[in-house]
Amino acid sequence: MADPQTTGGSTPTPPPPPRPGDPVPEGGLDPTQVFAAPPTPPASMKQGAAGAGGGAGGDDAAVPQDSGPPPPPPGPLPADDQLKAKGYDEEDIKILKEVKDYRFGSIASRLTNEKVVVPAHPETTFDHTKFLTLLRGSISLTRDEKWRIIQAIPKLSQFQIDELQKILDDEKRKFSELSPKHLLQLMKLEQKHSEDWKDLQSFMVQKDAKQQEQAAADDIRKQLGL
Repeated sequence: MADPQTTGGSTPTPPPPPRPGDPVPEGGLDPTQVFAAPPTPPASMKQGAAGAGGGAGGDDAAVPQDSGPPPPPPGPLPADDQLKAKGYDEEDIKILKEVKDYRFGSIASRLTNEKVVVPAHPETTFDHTKFLTLLRGSISLTRDEKWRIIQAIPKLSQFQIDELQKILDDEKRKFSELSPKHLLQLMKLEQKHSEDWKDLQSFMVQKDAKQQEQAAADDIRKQLGL
């Protein structure tokens, strides 16, 4: 009988990557299990790359070619003729009026990293707050990939941590530089990924509560000599 883990009788079919709720090996998740597909840094988006959606498993963050100026800072908009003088066209101006003060990153900036626990990583050093803030703001990574990255931290090298932060920071910068034409699309994507982050936080809270319940039950058993 053919091995169910093979296709065509020869090529092994890798198991699906773990999801929140699945057990994590002691010492952290293996980095090779983080992505459902190999990650691709969000490079050259301004020149019409596929965007982050075709990269690290993100499913909807593709950005078309863009050569216009980045959005102006949030706040009252100048008159239309002043905006046109700065290189914005009618579509840019229309969308700027529609999204008002939204700029890429403004939704994620209202989230917190609360309840998202970084596992111990004695071999590496980095700013947890900065790392999680970049991770939560990514629209190229799925909720499950973000969870798996966190669980793999104990097994990531310093180089891998540093490179991942550079990629996430580059993603944030490149999306921020896209012309106003993309702000509606980016706002919808950011809203979706922000809800995913809140969902991940809720999962972390539930997991912590279960661990506390298990620890309390173990203490009672010890006291009873069971």
